[in-house]
Amino acid sequence: MSLGFLPPKPILGVVHLLPLPGSPRWGGDLRAVVERAVADAQALVEGGADGLVVENFGDLPFPKKAGKATVAAMTAVAGKVVGAVGIPVGVNVLRSDGEAALAIAHATGARFIRVNVFSGVAFTDGGVIEGEAAELLRLRATLRAEVAVLADVHVKHAVHLGTLAEAARDAARNGPDALIVTGSATGAAADPEDVTTVQRASGLPVLVGSGITPENLPRFAHADGFLVGTALKVDGVTANPVDPSRVRALVGARDRLFPRAGEPGV
Repeated sequence: MSLGFLPPKPILGVVHLLPLPGSPRWGGDLRAVVERAVADAQALVEGGADGLVVENFGDLPFPKKAGKATVAAMTAVAGKVVGAVGIPVGVNVLRSDGEAALAIAHATGARFIRVNVFSGVAFTDGGVIEGEAAELLRLRATLRAEVAVLADVHVKHAVHLGTLAEAARDAARNGPDALIVTGSATGAAADPEDVTTVQRASGLPVLVGSGITPENLPRFAHADGFLVGTALKVDGVTANPVDPSRVRALVGARDRLFPRAGEPGV
């Protein structure tokens, strides 16, 4: 697989889903979840985002693996989002269920998935989570799914063993299509030097997965792409709807740094 379906230096917005069936805060109205998700996705398109990720952000606290109700609901919502926009859509199932994300993506026509713990071990508030690269890539081969895998290295909201460089080498050895570097928490900026470390250790494209803003984007000019959630929301609050003007501001900052970033062919 490759990321050839994305332009250079892509900005990928995040559609944070409202609580889904089976989660503690589920409100009982799946139509409302779909409407909010589609509205956020369309706002990202309006602002010029190159792609987006559908994520079950409202299902806190997250289990290690998603339940059947979550998978079914996310498939329904992701399918509506894919049908409503013309940009590539990705799926992230929290806390880290790459197999569920892959199944959803394959069923709905999404182009990529994010996997928070692809290899190694993460010590999280939901317990110890082990990497699932072997199971995930076998499933992708079985399904013959044309779905790219974006894998976090030392993902946020977790404690990790070993160095970042070691984790990046191990992740690359297990066969993802790209890696993601984050800060310590949702909305927290990553370290630009961490991006360089992971690029050198892995030889793979490396995206920044948290804390990107128009102001700090130049510090991450060497990154291969950007996954952005909080900074694109109304008032910069993660739980709020997407604000197209904030999307335009970030896309504008990217285009000023890379004037040809709109041409295809990463």
